[in-house]
Amino acid sequence: MKLNKTLITLCISLLFLDTHAQQGFSSSLGKVKLTFTLDKSGSPLYEVAYGNKTIIAPSRLGFALDTDSLFYTSFQLLGTDKNSFDQTWQTVWGETKDIRNHYEELTVHLQSQKAPGYLLNIVFRVFEDGVGFRYDFPLQPKLKYFIVTDELTQFNLTGNNKAFWIPGDFDTNEYLYTTSLISEIDNRKLVATSTDIAVRVAPDPFAVQTPLMMKTPDGLYINIHEAALVNYSAMQLHVNQKNYSLTASLVPDAYGNKAYLHAPFKTPWRTIIVSDKAEEILSSKLILNLNEPSKLSNTSWIKPMKFTGVWWEMQTGKSSWSYSDYPDSLGKDGQLIPHGHHGANTANVKRYIDFAAANNIQGVLVEGWNTGWEDWFGNWKEKVFDYTKPYPDFDIVEITRYAASKNVSLIMHNETSGSASDYERQMDTAFRFMNLFGYKSVKTGYVGRIIPRGEHHDGQWMIDHYLRVAQKAAEHQIMLDSHEPVRPTGLQRTWPNWMASEAGRGNEYNAFSIGSPPEHETILPFTRLMGGPMDYTPGIFKMKGYNVNVPDRQMHTTLCKQLALYVTLYSPLQMVADLPENYETHKDAFQFIRDVTTDWEDTRILGAEPGDYIYIARKEKGSPKWFVGAITDENSRKADLSLSFLDKGTKYLATIYRDSPQADWKDNPESYIIEQFVVDNDTRLKIDLAKGGGTAISIFPASEKDIKTIKKYRNLL
Repeated sequence: MKLNKTLITLCISLLFLDTHAQQGFSSSLGKVKLTFTLDKSGSPLYEVAYGNKTIIAPSRLGFALDTDSLFYTSFQLLGTDKNSFDQTWQTVWGETKDIRNHYEELTVHLQSQKAPGYLLNIVFRVFEDGVGFRYDFPLQPKLKYFIVTDELTQFNLTGNNKAFWIPGDFDTNEYLYTTSLISEIDNRKLVATSTDIAVRVAPDPFAVQTPLMMKTPDGLYINIHEAALVNYSAMQLHVNQKNYSLTASLVPDAYGNKAYLHAPFKTPWRTIIVSDKAEEILSSKLILNLNEPSKLSNTSWIKPMKFTGVWWEMQTGKSSWSYSDYPDSLGKDGQLIPHGHHGANTANVKRYIDFAAANNIQGVLVEGWNTGWEDWFGNWKEKVFDYTKPYPDFDIVEITRYAASKNVSLIMHNETSGSASDYERQMDTAFRFMNLFGYKSVKTGYVGRIIPRGEHHDGQWMIDHYLRVAQKAAEHQIMLDSHEPVRPTGLQRTWPNWMASEAGRGNEYNAFSIGSPPEHETILPFTRLMGGPMDYTPGIFKMKGYNVNVPDRQMHTTLCKQLALYVTLYSPLQMVADLPENYETHKDAFQFIRDVTTDWEDTRILGAEPGDYIYIARKEKGSPKWFVGAITDENSRKADLSLSFLDKGTKYLATIYRDSPQADWKDNPESYIIEQFVVDNDTRLKIDLAKGGGTAISIFPASEKDIKTIKKYRNLL
């Protein structure tokens, strides 16, 4: 009897599929193990374990495409490849100078049986602290141009984890974090109960942003995010409250499509970082390691720095961005409150330049210098700003000359009011203008709805836009600080001139909103900062009565916590955010800001628990100096800080800026004590943190005079 040739081929394919359906392919490193299987329907699945605990149960992989709506099943396994990699690379700038990139790689080669000739590779990299995986569409004869209508990647959790989350908004990450069980995630409840003017209605009531930080019932810490987000939409996570499953939810464009691709193409990496120690989550370099090495051959012009600027006075109502002041407003008592004057005037900018030059601050940012601020916010205007036309009272020639005479760098500000298309038309001209007047850095802004209309801040078109800006800035040797962008995914390794971004709820919310609770800064390093540095704008010293229009508004930290943020919230561009005159009141505490650096050789996480406390020590690059920051939430606590990271046999002078016994973020935030002790690597500091408080410590090698005249810290039992 002769069998039909097609039937024979089908039987062989089914036999091959069934044989491999029972066969798992695994890769492991340390306690982390990744397992890949192809089930009987030809659906790819992966599983992740840490030690003897499964943290991600078998979870689906695949896509819904316009060319094949079932590109997640009926796959045939063509083969697998395994590789090992172990290399140490050096950062241009960062939290550490040297980073080890050590992983085991498993690549799975698949072919669709439903659409023969459609190929898909899935690449897994297993690190000692987690797993990264991405989809690779190779060059192939049939699948060339296609649209992703949905990415179907799942993260099936094994329990009802505690989560630290913000809603999955397409256009902003500037939310307060909610701490709840996975089963309790519901954006509708958040919107219904919040009094915060910044809260919006997220498109999907059960979607959350990444990085998503979680803690399992048995004490493991899990962080889910993505790395190397290029030419693709940002990933959010849709939460199934009943079975604790998370599914990738990509930000759509105006047509509802998620991504337009052309093979060959590699998606961003999906990242899972795991440990039984919270400190190791913060120490992870997995996301950086999944990004490509620097594409810049010359990085000598990239300089981390502290900067001050004409900014906080605008946020607090003392002055305005626009040349024509906004109308006066009525206070609560019915009295007129004058809005102030244009902040970016020549004399005022010179005052900030003088302040920077006198206090080891390398840069000055000026907002509101260019035309367009009279009618910009909330509009759908295609063209608002001119990035080469100063207001009449901003003498850019004189300001450039004056800053150069003081050896201070100027930072340009380019607000787009969301009109990214107009910025792209002006961008090259704007950067040439910066080169002409010696500006080495730019802060961009995207407040408002995006133009092209229908696009979102976190959609594919804008993802490409942010990268185009970084690349164009690099061509002109300009450092970039992005505000209102997508949250970072480690691209600072590839484009080290893209140094910082906002992409989260920063210190400014204490000026124009209800502010952020004391726990906020203890959550950010586990969430927003996992992908890259944040321009949080720390260093506010006037803790109450700083807002002209809302005099009872106050910060939600102590002054010492504001100091500690320079260490705990990392950025190579770190703002000294308050008004110069407000630092005069606390000159002794301001010394820490004068001393602290922005580029590090080594970082040690001394203690951490998301939502509760963070203690970090960092060593200045190319220097024996160390700086320590410790912060707490709304609860007071005693920080136990081991100085075992110090060189053995060396004596150091520790200057401790700590909350006084009477300090409290709400009632007495500016009360502090400064002490000095001689310490060594056997020292354990026991320091009381006030409610909403913190401590900042500078540790420098001690002189012979220090050793003779300053008492040694006495370890307490």
